[in-house]
Amino acid sequence: MAALADELRAKVKAAAHTRVRTRPAQPKPRLPQRQALNRQTGKILLVGASTGGVEALKTLLMDMPPDCPPTLITQHMPERFTAAFANRLNRQCPMTVCEATDKQRILPGCVYVAPGGAHHLELSREGMAWVCKFNDGPPVSGHRPSVDVLFRSGARVAGSKAIGVILTGMGKDGAEGLLELRKAGASTLGQDEASSLIYGMPRVAFERGAVERQYALTDLAGAIVERCSDRAPVGARL
Repeated sequence: MAALADELRAKVKAAAHTRVRTRPAQPKPRLPQRQALNRQTGKILLVGASTGGVEALKTLLMDMPPDCPPTLITQHMPERFTAAFANRLNRQCPMTVCEATDKQRILPGCVYVAPGGAHHLELSREGMAWVCKFNDGPPVSGHRPSVDVLFRSGARVAGSKAIGVILTGMGKDGAEGLLELRKAGASTLGQDEASSLIYGMPRVAFERGAVERQYALTDLAGAIVERCSDRAPVGARL
């Protein structure tokens, strides 16, 4: 607890000034799990989340096809919690989910969760292969791992092949990185206010022009799959 004291104090102070949205008493019925894409799309999905993200990520992944595009996730979470979180998602979701390791090859149908505390997770390339890369730099936007760091690496390495998604969370981490992704030609999506537990990170990203379009949480998977198709909508570029 001593190591987490500063972060905990900051979150409590921020929460006192945040408009929190409660979940509906009767959430709308879940749609059946999506059919497999049955092909490699060439896209890579980068997702950032914070407060409220644990359940939001589960909802998103449950709605994705089992052969989803390779996916990297940065969820603000303390060290030693992310391995259990990844294992839980792996048991419940249709694709393979694991805690990321340095230099791990990134494959379709697999999701890689950034380890909490010690490293930033970045997207990198070795030859023709996507790989996970750890960055031991200082916290960015107050966090390590940082969503900004993940998104910026996607802008550098993947450009228009990336799809960036920012989910519920407190603060502003991810907004600048998502803007860099959009400028690099990536599709950039945000969770809308009505479905966010805390409309902080998605709000800042939207206000800075980083979000191409906002969606309800239960519509995000469909929007991602649509952008993996040859008929994907072309959003305005900055």
